[in-house]
Amino acid sequence: MSYQSIFRDDTFKQYVIIITGGGSGIGRCTAHELASLGATVILVGRTQEKLTTVAEEIKQDGGTADTFAFDIRDEVAVTENIAAIVAKHGSIQGLVNNAGGQFPAPLEAISQNGFETVVRTNLVGGFLVAREVFKQSMKATGGAIVNITADNFAGMPMMGHSGAARAGMANFTETAAIEWGAHNVRINAVAPGYIASSGMDTYDQNIIKGIMQKAKDGTPLQRIGNESEISSAIVYLLSPAASFITGVNLRVDGGAAQTLCLWPLKKETPQQKEAAFNGFHRASVPNVIKELTD
Repeated sequence: MSYQSIFRDDTFKQYVIIITGGGSGIGRCTAHELASLGATVILVGRTQEKLTTVAEEIKQDGGTADTFAFDIRDEVAVTENIAAIVAKHGSIQGLVNNAGGQFPAPLEAISQNGFETVVRTNLVGGFLVAREVFKQSMKATGGAIVNITADNFAGMPMMGHSGAARAGMANFTETAAIEWGAHNVRINAVAPGYIASSGMDTYDQNIIKGIMQKAKDGTPLQRIGNESEISSAIVYLLSPAASFITGVNLRVDGGAAQTLCLWPLKKETPQQKEAAFNGFHRASVPNVIKELTD
């Protein structure tokens, strides 16, 4: 099998696209879809072993992938590695700023170090990568960037550090769209809602199960999203079909941000339930999601 994308097979032929956090979760899924559409995908992350595994998957499926392991929070490392990518692969047509990390905790329990670490990962690192891709390639050749934010539009309890960082990334997206537009660089963001991703298995399962059950019940579409549904939005914003879209923060959350306490959500019947799109042939369901659907 190969990735079952809804986009044309050669949509990204001769494109070089960097995906940070490409070793797992949404980054891995997006890398597979972009590679299936003809792109040379550059997987970036801190753990070489994870990147190598995904690169080998992509090559087995007939795609082209390369890996660069470095910490996006390290300015020198970012500058040097983007230069190495450009030297090896030429100009960069796309960037998916997906790398991130956080831990569930109420604000009063988050230390300064914990807060700053999440902000550096989810905001500063993304800024550094985007800045260097722009300076070293896209300023001269144009291109498209998609940043990953979060469904934090009504606050983000238990993830306040991440919510603050992602809000910063949304504003950075809007600012860069203005400053870089004259260079034919489009920059947009995707804000995932609650998504069944492999990263869920790294959290305390008792905590995450309760969160995901409430998320499912509080979403108008009455389900959790999957990685392919985020990847499709990213791919669209990178594609020529979005050539007049920039500065947008696209919610992909099943309508969760629209939920109002004055409008109780009704439970769907099996006949009403719409099947989720899932084109990722290597996708696996996190354990906590299996428990919600059993």
